[in-house]
Amino acid sequence: MRILQTLPALYSGGVERGTVEFASDLIRQGHESFVVSSGGPLADRLQAQGSTHIEMPVHRKSLASFGQIRPMRKLIQQLQPDIIHVRSRMPAWIVRLALRGLPMHQRPAIVASFHGMYSVNAYSAVMAKSDHMIAVSNCVRDYVLQNFEVPEHKLTVIQRGVDVDYFQNRQLSETWRKTLFAEFPELENKRIVMMPGRISRWKGQLQFLEAMAEIIRQKPDCHGIVVGGVEPGKGRFMGELEQRRAKLGLTDKVTFLGQREDMAELYVFSDLVCHMSTKPEPFGRTVTEALSSGTPVVAFNRGGAAETLQACFRDGLVAPDDTREFARVSLRLLSHKTPHIEIPFRFRLQAQTESTLEVYLKVLGKAPPSS
Repeated sequence: MRILQTLPALYSGGVERGTVEFASDLIRQGHESFVVSSGGPLADRLQAQGSTHIEMPVHRKSLASFGQIRPMRKLIQQLQPDIIHVRSRMPAWIVRLALRGLPMHQRPAIVASFHGMYSVNAYSAVMAKSDHMIAVSNCVRDYVLQNFEVPEHKLTVIQRGVDVDYFQNRQLSETWRKTLFAEFPELENKRIVMMPGRISRWKGQLQFLEAMAEIIRQKPDCHGIVVGGVEPGKGRFMGELEQRRAKLGLTDKVTFLGQREDMAELYVFSDLVCHMSTKPEPFGRTVTEALSSGTPVVAFNRGGAAETLQACFRDGLVAPDDTREFARVSLRLLSHKTPHIEIPFRFRLQAQTESTLEVYLKVLGKAPPSS
C-alpha cells in the first residue's frame, strides 16, 4: 500500500515520534510511506528510515493554511496514495477541501486518528467525517462517541504502540555517563527521579516540584530532572517554574535538562519516572516507554496514562492531584529493587502497525468489518 500521513510538524511530541516510528514499521513491511508536515528535527530521521517527507505549512490554525489546499490536491494527484492518514485537525481540513476538487475515482480513503479530546465544535468535527477513525485509548474513544456523531463501527481503539525492543535491555555506556556528568555534575551518585514532557502548565511540572520537596526531605540522595523543551510562548511559565524551585529550596536538587535526544538512556538512568498531567491525557506515551525500559512509573489515576498503568504496573497509580500521596508512593517504589512490570502486546509498535493496517484494508474493502 501507499500511505500518506499528515500532521502539523515533526518536533518532539508523542504524536510526532509515534508517526515516525509507524512510518518506519510501514517501510519494514514493504509499504510506501509519505509524510506531510511543516518540518522539524524528526524529518531527517523519518527520511533516513526510508520514508519521503514533503514539507508543507499545514500547521497554522489560521485562514492562511487554506492556501495549501491546491498544493495538497496536486500532491495527492501526483502520489495517488491508497490511504491518507490525518493526525490533526488543520491538516484534516486541508486534505478534505483538497479532495473536493478531485473526481471520486481519484480520492483515496481517509483515516483519522483522534490523539486527544478535541474541543467540540465545527473545527474539530472534520476528524469525524473520515472513512474510519482511530482512538488512541479507551478514554478517547468514549469522549469521541459522546461528543461527535461517529458510528461505533467506524471507530477503533488502537493504543499508541512503543518499540519495546528499542527500550528494553539498553546498556548505558561509560562515554554516555561521562558526557552527562560533565554537563550536569549534580546528577552523579544520586537516585534520579525524572519527569519527561514539554514545559507546559498542564503537564504538571509545578506539582512535580511539590512532590520532589517531600521526596528529597525524606531521601536526600534523590535528585529530580525535568526533561522537555520550552516551546514558543512558554518562556514565562519556565520562569515561574524556576522561581518555584528556588522557593522550595530545590535549586540544587532539581535540574531542567531541556530537550534531549537520548530519552532511551535517560529512562534507564532514572530510578523512577513521574507522570503528573493536571488533566486527562489521551495516552501518555512516556509511561509506556519508561516501563519498557524496566523503570517504575508513578502517575495520577486518570486518562490514557492510567489505562497503561492499570495494564502494566498498577503499583504506580495515585489519586489525581494528591501530590502528598504521589510522594509517598514514589518513596515506596524507590525502596523496591525489582518492580514487576508487564507490557501487553496491544501497547507494542507491532500491534499498532498490524491493527492500523487492518483498518486500512477495511476501508479499502479488502477485509471484512471486524465484529
